[in-house]
Amino acid sequence: MNQSSKNQKRIVSGGWRIVQKFWPQIRQERLTIATSLLALIVKTIFHLLEPWPLKFMFDQIILADFNVEPTGIKIIDDLGIMGLLTVLALTIVAIVCVRAVAAYYSSVSIALAATNIMTEIRNRLYYHLQHLSLSFHSRAKSGDLITHVTYDIERLRKVTVIAIVPLLTNILTIVGILGVMFWISWQKSLIAASTLPLFLISTLYMGKRIEHSARVQRKREGAMAATAAEAIGAIKVVQALSLAKMLGSTFSGHNQNSLKEGVQTQKLRAAQERIVEVLLAVTTALVLWRGVQLIQQGAITPGDLLVFITYLKMAFRPMRQFAKYTGQIAKATASGERIVDLLEIEPTIKDVRGAISASPFRGAVRFENVSFAYEDENLTLKNIDFDVKPGQRVAIVGSSGGGKSTLVSLLLRLYDPLEGRILIDDHDLREYQLDSLRGQISIVLQESVLFAVSIFDNIAYGSLEAKESEVIAAAKLANAHDFIMQLPEGYDTVLGERGATLSGGQRQRIAIARAAVRQAPIVILDEPTVGLDNQNEQAVSEALARLTQNCTTFLITHDLRNAKSADLIVYIESGRIMEKGTYQELMQLGERYASLFNTSHPLSNIHG
Repeated sequence: MNQSSKNQKRIVSGGWRIVQKFWPQIRQERLTIATSLLALIVKTIFHLLEPWPLKFMFDQIILADFNVEPTGIKIIDDLGIMGLLTVLALTIVAIVCVRAVAAYYSSVSIALAATNIMTEIRNRLYYHLQHLSLSFHSRAKSGDLITHVTYDIERLRKVTVIAIVPLLTNILTIVGILGVMFWISWQKSLIAASTLPLFLISTLYMGKRIEHSARVQRKREGAMAATAAEAIGAIKVVQALSLAKMLGSTFSGHNQNSLKEGVQTQKLRAAQERIVEVLLAVTTALVLWRGVQLIQQGAITPGDLLVFITYLKMAFRPMRQFAKYTGQIAKATASGERIVDLLEIEPTIKDVRGAISASPFRGAVRFENVSFAYEDENLTLKNIDFDVKPGQRVAIVGSSGGGKSTLVSLLLRLYDPLEGRILIDDHDLREYQLDSLRGQISIVLQESVLFAVSIFDNIAYGSLEAKESEVIAAAKLANAHDFIMQLPEGYDTVLGERGATLSGGQRQRIAIARAAVRQAPIVILDEPTVGLDNQNEQAVSEALARLTQNCTTFLITHDLRNAKSADLIVYIESGRIMEKGTYQELMQLGERYASLFNTSHPLSNIHG
């Protein structure tokens, strides 16, 4: 099997794979699709009927010198010349009108079905991406994923409407034309069909090159989108470090490569269409040459040749467009396969069989010999083992890169341990349904992530069932209510992207309010006061104290003074627990923690 045939076979198999994957969505629109197909068949039939009134005009009226010979059909014979001419003229109008109505319903029905199907697929893909594990998202490029959700889905929808349905119409038309042509004259039909192998060979060969070029272009576009998303997402750093020129050069390179592939694709498509035109011109000339001979021999009438030539003209457009549509379908197949590939990626973190909905937590947490690694074989955490009683405050301290944030990520079950287990209230985390687990843990990060919605919604995202009074109470707890009420729209103020219209301290207090409205028994604080000035730090610290009251709290901090009041301090270095105990116990031990504390805060030890 040559490469071209393999390529076409792969397109067919890819298309079948797409249909199988999206069959549930397609089945929901089966009535609309059936309506479109029925209208398509009616449209094709009436399209094939269009030349026949011309044939009768030509044979029965014009060539008969307007002396209509009896046909043996009384109704037609009684009409006379003008009556027959009028009927044939009206028949032309009627055929076109019926074809137009059928074409309208075919186009509208398939467009409606395609839009509904692709909307469901886009929702499914978006939901799926949000539930894929962090290990996947750490490798994937966000710009490329956004392109899948937007561009690839839209390409599938458009191609369904502007390529697949016209291609089906063209196939039905060509099959119908060939059938009628063989009925009229098998000799001329064989002449017309003689160029078909050349047409198929050229289409398959050029189609392969077009698809390859389209795939390369799509990769270029993905790289370009990823570069743009990365730069725009970090615009502050880009401007601060004067990286605009360098990143602009990278983007320009991707853009130029995409342009080159786009031009190449257009050249190939244009060449393919021109080849089809030449082949059809040769076919038309051969049919005319033989057709006139058959008329002279009395084998066919001039009207038959007129119908034959008209059918060739009708076939000219479908065959020329066939090349264009196959190229578009090849590109859409590539987009569809990428979507299917994404949907077939299984989340590594998901509910296990038999997972239970977590009852309200008491807050007892135990790490039992937990080890973890990311992609490589180097362990990020090694044999982590400690117990936390309900309501205790735990400080996780140590040098950067030691595994502190990874430890609390495991508590949220964003990852699963390679070895050991984590228990809440004497149950392995994997025994709980994910939503019921995470729904009872609140988190406040160093860099608060807010959304471009109202302040009220940003807080309410902590608990989607929260009432207005609960949202306001959470804002007051977070020392956020006063500054919110000073904003032009109060709680209805819509924030800029990532909360850019607020100060760092204000963003942090909104994040604390979001954590507070959840009323979770377990709270994770990951460097929540880093980067704040003294006034904001004090306001945030007061809010955090109220938030964590009577909660099991995990505080990640580099500032060892913040760990002094903790019930348990866990000192992690290179993924291992080097020391654990209360502040007094670790200071009396006089080893790593005490040495680091005395180095960082020499006066604190003197004053107790």
